[in-house]
Amino acid sequence: MSPKKPKFEVRLAESPADLRAAQRLRYRVFVEELGGDGELVDHACQLETDRFDPFFDHLLLLDHNQPGEPDPEADGALLPPVVGVYRLLRSDQASKTGGFYSADEYDLTPLLETGRKLLELGRSCVHADYRGGTAMFHLWNGLAHYVLRTEVKIMFGVASFHGTDIEPLRQPLSYLHHNHLAPEDLRVSVRTAHSQSMDLLPPEQIDRRKAMLETPALIKAYIRLGGFVGEGAFIDHEFNTTDVCLIIDTEKMNPGKRDFYVRKGTE
Repeated sequence: MSPKKPKFEVRLAESPADLRAAQRLRYRVFVEELGGDGELVDHACQLETDRFDPFFDHLLLLDHNQPGEPDPEADGALLPPVVGVYRLLRSDQASKTGGFYSADEYDLTPLLETGRKLLELGRSCVHADYRGGTAMFHLWNGLAHYVLRTEVKIMFGVASFHGTDIEPLRQPLSYLHHNHLAPEDLRVSVRTAHSQSMDLLPPEQIDRRKAMLETPALIKAYIRLGGFVGEGAFIDHEFNTTDVCLIIDTEKMNPGKRDFYVRKGTE
């Protein structure tokens, strides 16, 4: 990437080219960096795709000071310069897909039985050159306004630790289980296939500082907003990750954090 100061725009995908740009970034992160794969991954065109993509809203972060990569579907054309993505599915959209993506990993019955409007978050990633700066902050601004506009009440989705070896994850998983387990009325539970208990250490053996250092930034951000985790982790060998299900009740979010994201998004 060039050293130019980013010229960011956050918006929803509006065209097939926008979606391909999101899928190209996902390929760079989930396939090339993290070693993931899947039956619908298009290695020839370098696109990470699945059957849910046509039904989701795709929140894009673009840097208009970048040219974008060549579009595999249009000779000579460039893809929009997408440097961050979020995939979003509201409960009123989910009926078209046959359900939520994360239902393959977690029993979502407690959330579905609330009768409240749900939003599933997924495939969140930022280009490697934009991590540690304001890119994720801009995406969260866009997400905050999407939630307000669509009157979503509960957000949820899987977030990942890299790798499937549980031994190095004992501290962070145990910390999340003992300190941020969802209340029973929202507590989804991992399905038995590929499941892993997160209750790996007793509370007195948890080193909070070590646990937080070993927790991915995205998961920490959800927790700071007042998020919870579901019961158990899911071992995803296909994507080489260990997943936890995060739940945020928008009416119980940390007010200071919530107002910070919304206020900044309107300035």
